[in-house]
Amino acid sequence: MKFKQFKSHIRSLSQWIPFTWNTFVWGILVWVAFKILYQPINKDNAMDAQLPFVRLMGEFMAWFVLGIVGLSILSTLSTWLYFLWMHRSQKSALQIHFYTEEKNNKKKQFLEATLPYVLRPVLGFIKGQLVYDDGQLTEKFGLLSARLKKNSLLRDAIVGKSRIELPDIKEYQIKGSILFFEDLLRIISLSVQQKMGGTFYQAPNYIPKAQSDVAPKKTDDMDIRIEQLRKVEGEYLNYKDFESGDDVRRIVWKVYAKNRNMVVRIPERMEPYASHLYFYASFYNSIGNGLLGNAYFDEMLNFYKSNVWSIYQALEKKEWQIKYVPDQEFHLNHQSGDKERDERTVSNSQWQNDLSTRNYFSAQKGTVLVISSLTDTNELAQLLDECDNSVQIIYVPLSKIFRQYAALNWLKRLFFIPPPDRISKLKSTWLFSPLRRQILKNEKEIALILK
Repeated sequence: MKFKQFKSHIRSLSQWIPFTWNTFVWGILVWVAFKILYQPINKDNAMDAQLPFVRLMGEFMAWFVLGIVGLSILSTLSTWLYFLWMHRSQKSALQIHFYTEEKNNKKKQFLEATLPYVLRPVLGFIKGQLVYDDGQLTEKFGLLSARLKKNSLLRDAIVGKSRIELPDIKEYQIKGSILFFEDLLRIISLSVQQKMGGTFYQAPNYIPKAQSDVAPKKTDDMDIRIEQLRKVEGEYLNYKDFESGDDVRRIVWKVYAKNRNMVVRIPERMEPYASHLYFYASFYNSIGNGLLGNAYFDEMLNFYKSNVWSIYQALEKKEWQIKYVPDQEFHLNHQSGDKERDERTVSNSQWQNDLSTRNYFSAQKGTVLVISSLTDTNELAQLLDECDNSVQIIYVPLSKIFRQYAALNWLKRLFFIPPPDRISKLKSTWLFSPLRRQILKNEKEIALILK
C-alpha cells in the first residue's frame, strides 16, 4: 500500500472516533481547574477572609460552564440517536444539490445540503462531508439554517449552503457522505455514514486573454454571412464522379488507372457565408510517458484546461459558431447545450499518449489549435508545413504556473511559513525537479518553431 493510500485510509478511519483533540484539551483544563479549586488551604492563607468567597465564585463558574457543556453533549448524543432511528426507518437522509453561480465569466461551484426531519443539538452543530472517487473526503460543510414547513412556523429540515472546491478540474464520482453531530466545544463528534451516488464536475477557471481576429474555414450551412470571401472545400476528398459537361482537365487519371473509376477534382470555391469555426485543443503529452500521475502534470493540466476554456469563451463572443473537436472520447449525458457539453469535455480531458497533435488536427477545416509545452516539436514542425496562414496556433507555456519571485520564496522560508496548498508546495520544489529541465527545453524549441 502506497503512503498516500495509507494516509487516506487512516484519515477515513479517524472519522469514526467520537473524541477529538478538544476532548483531551478540555480534559486537561478540567483536571487543572479541579486541582486549583479543591486544593487544601495552607496556613499562610488561612486568615485571608476573601479566599473562601473567591473559591466559591470560581466553583460556581466552573460548574456553570460544565453544566452548559454537559447539556450540549447530552443533546448531541440524543439527536444523534434520534437521527439513527429516523435514518434506519428511511425517514431522513442527507440530500445534496450542486449548482454554479457565474459572475464576470467566473464560475463558482456551490453545494446545497438538506437534512429533513432532524433535530439540531442544543448549542451544537451538524456538519457533513462527502466521500468521492477512491475514498477521498471533501472539507466539512455546516447545516446551520432551518427550513420551515409551508404555511407553518414548524421546521421540517435543516439546510446549509457551502462553496465547494476540489483540487483538480475534472468530474468526480460521489460515493457517499458522512454526517457529524458535534457539541458546542467539539468535545465529542458522533458520525453517521450514508451511501450516495452522483457526479460533480469542477469547471475550468476563466483567464482573460486577448485573441486575434479569426474567421472560419469551413461552411456547413448558410446561416451567417461574412464580409470577406472564404475558400470552402468541395465534396468528400474534393472528388466527384465524372459527368457530362465536366472539364476533362480535372480528371484524376491516377484514380482511373487504379480502379477504373473516372472522377474529377472539385475546385475550391469562394463563399460569402461561413457557419462554424473549428476549435482544436491538443492534450497530447510527449514528455511524461511514464509520469502521467505526477503531481506536476496534474497541476499543469488544471492550468491548461483553464487556458483552453478561456480561449473558447473569448472566441465565442465573436459572431462565429464554435465546433470544439476533442482528442478524447467521452459519453456525457443530460447536457443542455453545446457549450455545457464542451465545458464538461474540457474538464474531463486528461493528458494522453495515443493521438498525436499532427494526427488530431485537420489542416483543411481547423481554424484554431491550442497546444501546450508537452507537444512533440518534430510533429509541430511538420504540422506547420501542412497549414496555411489562416490557421491560428495558440501556445500555452505550462511552466508559467510554477514561477514565483525568489525573494518572496526565501522570505517565506525565513519565517517558516508552510505552503498552504498543493500548488505552493510544487512551486517550492519546482527548481529542483528533473521534469523542469525537460519542460523548459521543450518550451524553448516550441518558441523557436513558432517564431
